[in-house]
Amino acid sequence: MSVLTRDEAQTRAKLLDVHRYTIALDLTTGDETFASRTVVRFTARAEADTFVELKPAELREATLDGRPLDPETLDGNRLPLKGLTAGEHELRIDAVMRYSRTGEGMHRFTDPSDGESYVYTQLFMDDVQRVFAAFDQPDLKAVFDLTVTAPEGWTVLANGITEHLGEGRWQAAPTPLISTYLVAVAAGPWHSVRTEHRGLPFGIHCRRSLAPYLDPDADEIFEITKQCYDRYHEKFEEPYPFDSYDQAFVPEFNAGAMENPGLVTFRDEFVYRSAVTDTERQTRAMVIAHEMAHMWFGDLVTLRWWDDIWLNESFAEYMGYQTLTEATRFTDTWVDFGVMRKGWGYDADQRPSTHPVAPEAVEDTASAMLNFDGISYAKGASALRQLVHWLGEKDFLAGINTHFARHRFGNATLADFIDSLASATERDVHAWADAWLRTTGVDTLRPVVTRGEEATYTLQVEHKGSRPHRIAVGLYDQDVTDEGRHLVLRDRLDLDVPQNEPLPIGKRPALLLLNDGDLTYAKVRFDPQSFTTVTECLSGLPSPLTRAVVWNALRDAVRDGELPPSAYLEAARAHLPHETDLALVQGVLAFAATYVADRYITPEERPAALSLLTALCRDLIRRTEDGDNPGLRLIAVRHCINVAAHPDTIAAWLADGTVPGGPELDPELRWRVLARLAVLGATDEAAIAAELARDPSATGQEGAARCRAALPSEEAKAAAWDAMFTRDDLSNYLFTATAQGFWQPEQADLVRQYVPRYYDDAVALAARRGPAIADAVGRWAFPDYAIDEDTLRLGETCLRDADPIPALRRKLTDQLDDLGRALRVRQA
Repeated sequence: MSVLTRDEAQTRAKLLDVHRYTIALDLTTGDETFASRTVVRFTARAEADTFVELKPAELREATLDGRPLDPETLDGNRLPLKGLTAGEHELRIDAVMRYSRTGEGMHRFTDPSDGESYVYTQLFMDDVQRVFAAFDQPDLKAVFDLTVTAPEGWTVLANGITEHLGEGRWQAAPTPLISTYLVAVAAGPWHSVRTEHRGLPFGIHCRRSLAPYLDPDADEIFEITKQCYDRYHEKFEEPYPFDSYDQAFVPEFNAGAMENPGLVTFRDEFVYRSAVTDTERQTRAMVIAHEMAHMWFGDLVTLRWWDDIWLNESFAEYMGYQTLTEATRFTDTWVDFGVMRKGWGYDADQRPSTHPVAPEAVEDTASAMLNFDGISYAKGASALRQLVHWLGEKDFLAGINTHFARHRFGNATLADFIDSLASATERDVHAWADAWLRTTGVDTLRPVVTRGEEATYTLQVEHKGSRPHRIAVGLYDQDVTDEGRHLVLRDRLDLDVPQNEPLPIGKRPALLLLNDGDLTYAKVRFDPQSFTTVTECLSGLPSPLTRAVVWNALRDAVRDGELPPSAYLEAARAHLPHETDLALVQGVLAFAATYVADRYITPEERPAALSLLTALCRDLIRRTEDGDNPGLRLIAVRHCINVAAHPDTIAAWLADGTVPGGPELDPELRWRVLARLAVLGATDEAAIAAELARDPSATGQEGAARCRAALPSEEAKAAAWDAMFTRDDLSNYLFTATAQGFWQPEQADLVRQYVPRYYDDAVALAARRGPAIADAVGRWAFPDYAIDEDTLRLGETCLRDADPIPALRRKLTDQLDDLGRALRVRQA
């Protein structure tokens, strides 16, 4: 299959105006394929040759202006259109398309709970070609007129309001001008809840077996949706540009969600079958806010080419967090961003695969797909937060509204956006964009405190990097009471970095914190006295956002080899028992367990680390015995299960069906316990089969796959490896679950033989099954616990000699860099 290059897209955009697609899909032809008929009406500006893209199981017929085209000329995914004349044309394509099991194109899923089937589209980048023929690039927008024939009893959802015409035929209202990758269909026996807001129909949808879990949350989901909708209409002068707003929670979805105009698709893990924390509800709310922001950033105004993906994702990320903070009960969302999301950007930006937020050129669609990472999301959102702080929100919103007015239902570039911003301010936003959006890497800010006359001090910031920063400097004094040590904010000073002159700070504070409030994107360090204060009094800081900045600084210092991993664990042990913010507890425990205990310390040190984390979790469980903080208790119980070094306690929980004092073990906790027991060799296939009979749902199937792969026997590992790398029949989710169970630090000797096999098998699998599975095999099936020079050499040889497809090459590059970092941390 050929990937579309930037040059080819620019050439085709100069040649064609695409007006309308009339698409008829027939979903009644069987479980493996569906029928796709497309009529494309377009204008050629000159005589030329071009091509249309499609990836059919069978191309039955194609005509151009009534003239038959030879189906045998289809070359991969390109059907040549030879000898176009200037003027109007009509292309007709009749094809058979194949359903996907990997979340690409038209994904088909059969629910093991009740046998009902569902299909939905994910047409991002170049997967529209798996569903219908298209001139597939974002700057050839068109109207899409869609009809779908579906089995009786199914409901069809699409970008516009759909009407059932009878006999299984559904007609969707024609769209405004949108890009090919934004077309959406979701069909099946959906359970739907509907309402109306400001004259617009709103709906939420899930598969029938999830109805008992969606219904109790419907009011909350609609409330968040309406609050965000109203707040965006206060911010944006351009009204919501589509005729309805549906949100479908779909199975086996590869991303968190997709911003299809009028029909946002979400992974249906957001329909909670088991207990969740309020922070997890906040995450769902943020995704709702993020995707709604895309209705303007991405759907109304769309990038011209994929080098400007930040114009979609960075804006939706920033607007999602900011709007949630302003308009809903979730007022501390930037804490969650700081401790859970921002590290994603920092990590990605320090790998060899880093790239600017806005790259100068992305050569083709395969390269573009690799840029949907922590840089385009978290770093880009951080850059926008810094821009708003520097520019002022009034001018920022004025520039955005100018941008919408200039480019509505069209396409725009970085240069277009910067010009729109520049029209609203006297500041040099072009220079800001060059410094922030065209560069790579993370700046580091380090304070130097100097004593002056009469015991007063000044601050000079050592700045390693090239970007300008407007930051706040927090000055905290210590207050000792009977209840412990607390830090009191004496002053928060604004500072531009690089500095023109030292900043007077008065008497020396106990803690001097750079980037207090987390308004820029940079790693920060502490002066020696402030570091001592942090180790003693971190939990005494008054603001959770301030504590998030401190925890991130400690995290970065561990990753950079400047702070021993054991010191991070000791800080967690000392301060998490007093922490009140759930996002901070979750973020710190996740880093402590997944990175520090599993990777950054040696195998010999690991038992002590697990013991420390177990004691910490038990402290949190004891602290919540009165039942006043169920979210904190749930986090503690989950992590207590994850780090259990001995099976007795958690096995008793499973046998009793409850943790003493609560919570009762719901399906998520039962599968979590069983997976840990499998790792520890304290369960067997009979117990897994019994649990699957108890919970035969899709998540139950995934839980069983994870447990079976985690069993510490040669037979279990061989079966899991065969399922992942030989049979090719696992869906994207079942593949991921199997991979998650396979590699375990406790089983290093058992799985050592698979480390050299991984690279050849992963390259072959990715080539056979494509980018979605390549992403999973690189992310989840990588032997990330085999932290040694041999694993590193094997990976480097693979990258040099084996020619993995781009999606896998990027994942391997990142994983090997992380492995090398873990080795350096251990040596440090």
